[in-house]
Amino acid sequence: MPLSTDAKVLETSQGLVDTLRAAAGGAPKAFRPAHARGHLLTGTFTPTPTALALSKAPHFNNPSTPITVRFSSSTGLPEIPDTDPNANPRGIAIRFHLPLSSDGRRHHTDIIAHSTKYFPVRTGADFLAFLQAAGGPKDALPEFLGWHPETVRFLQDPKPSPVSFATQRFFGINAFKFVSQDGNEVVVRYRIEPSAGVQTLTAEETAAKEKNYLFDELSERLESGPFEFKLLAQVAEEGDVTNDATVLWPEDRKVVELGAIRVEQTLSEEESLKEQKQVIFDPIPRVEGVHVSDDPLLDVRASLYLLSGRQRREA
Repeated sequence: MPLSTDAKVLETSQGLVDTLRAAAGGAPKAFRPAHARGHLLTGTFTPTPTALALSKAPHFNNPSTPITVRFSSSTGLPEIPDTDPNANPRGIAIRFHLPLSSDGRRHHTDIIAHSTKYFPVRTGADFLAFLQAAGGPKDALPEFLGWHPETVRFLQDPKPSPVSFATQRFFGINAFKFVSQDGNEVVVRYRIEPSAGVQTLTAEETAAKEKNYLFDELSERLESGPFEFKLLAQVAEEGDVTNDATVLWPEDRKVVELGAIRVEQTLSEEESLKEQKQVIFDPIPRVEGVHVSDDPLLDVRASLYLLSGRQRREA
């Protein structure tokens, strides 16, 4: 996972890491600067024939692929209560552990999504400006929002807490290009749909819950067996915007099912904390059959994740 070669991207990414950590009150660098609170689980991904037809990526063509799943809460606070409204939107990261390469090296590819279909800004520079305005003088944020209606839309979007991570819907904000075995290309955005159905709580119901209700519920749920999500892809049509995560595609665009995400086991708290300091999820696929789009956020997000990941490992 290489750093960007663009000096401006690196400068913005480092600025985002520093600003996010400052917003969290200087939380330890052993934790992520965003979505610091999380837990790791393991499972299996099984693709559909549709996935095989759309992409030559190995996890869409092999009968099944082992996965690691991380559920998380927003902010850089590693102990934010599950009942805190600021813990929304929730996040999911999925690592597909691919077969060993011919030289014996391990390979993987990741999907990262969160529980709102909106993103506050189009570029990394705008995201940094948004965070700086939020933490700046009292008139800075209103001024920023006056120029960025897309950020207002993100902030105003309802973000109810889920009954369970297993009943939460997630959206991938960035567009990716699928390439099939015969060279056909389609551009998609991921969606992750809970097989148990979407179930959320009111603000009053959330406030009445125990502060760790979401993360505690994961192990309790798995005592009854695995739970699943459907990995979906919304397919763009000609003319749809692919370089702006704040622009949604029309709801009448085709949505196809790519496979089943089966969550089977949870790591212990000790195992999860240890592994989370090492694993660096990558917003860029870096796998044959799934390519980046022209979305400028991808390079910044990947560099941000890598820079903060190196900090975790050093800590």
